[in-house]
Amino acid sequence: MSHTPILIVHGGAWAIPDDMLEAHEQGVFDALQTGYSLLELGASATDAVEAAVTKLEDDTTFDAGRGSFLTRDGRVQLDALLMDGGTMRAGGVACVERLRNPIQAARLVLDRSPHIYFVGQGAEEFAAAHGMPLIDNSELVLDRERERLALAQSNERAGLPDLTFAGPTFADDKSPETAAPPLDSHDTVGAVALDQHGNIAAGTSTGGTLNKDPGRVGDSSLIGCGCYADNQSAAVSLTGWGEPIMKLVLGKWATDRVQLGRSPEQVAPEAISYLHKRLGGHGGIILLGRDGRYGLAHNTPRMAWGICTPDGPRTGTRIE
Repeated sequence: MSHTPILIVHGGAWAIPDDMLEAHEQGVFDALQTGYSLLELGASATDAVEAAVTKLEDDTTFDAGRGSFLTRDGRVQLDALLMDGGTMRAGGVACVERLRNPIQAARLVLDRSPHIYFVGQGAEEFAAAHGMPLIDNSELVLDRERERLALAQSNERAGLPDLTFAGPTFADDKSPETAAPPLDSHDTVGAVALDQHGNIAAGTSTGGTLNKDPGRVGDSSLIGCGCYADNQSAAVSLTGWGEPIMKLVLGKWATDRVQLGRSPEQVAPEAISYLHKRLGGHGGIILLGRDGRYGLAHNTPRMAWGICTPDGPRTGTRIE
């Protein structure tokens, strides 16, 4: 039985400025074209997701690959995960500094390693041993991001407040994440796909949050948090404030509800509502079932998204 291919991508859920809307929509459109052309040729969902996310990593509009937000010490550290819902194989990398496309390194882990997750220098050495070129970290750094980091650190020293979503506070929670990071610091990318063979896959890639401590890993590359895929439930990619998403294992939360019989279009907004009600978190989600039903949701001002089916591509920056 042949299935109708579907590819959904996102380019981050945050307060996308008006003057950046066109670049975000063009970026997700280009990723759709790249990934869906493979699905039309009979490629796997995993191939399509890898290709779409690679395209987004190469686009400096987004916080993934070159042009990502900088760590507190002025470097780019990248995380990515790729998961095949048909085989339940997954590959993840985190805190890599010398790889241009971490999603491709994640694919190598998925295909070539008995392990699932590599970090830092070990991830870079694994990728290099399997043919990926190592680059200097400076090749991933843009002057735009140096200026953004300098401004963030200047504001921090001056004690200026960030513009954030007002989330609930908890008397017994003294952790630094009680206050959300600024809404201009999320541009994670991701994709989910269904191929003509009926398999689904998901991938997520990020440069993390602006001015993060070196070594910090968010939700994006963690199985069941920012990314998950299982043919018995759904494929999901999340974007947003990583710490609450990790606490709730929100990707798995969403796919489990699809497996229990709820539709992705019902579950997606429920997941984002749960994120905010439970922990004051903000973000966005793309969720795709094996039957072709899908849901998208966000509670940020905007989320760059794109969907491609045989009827053609659609893109936008809001889900009403």
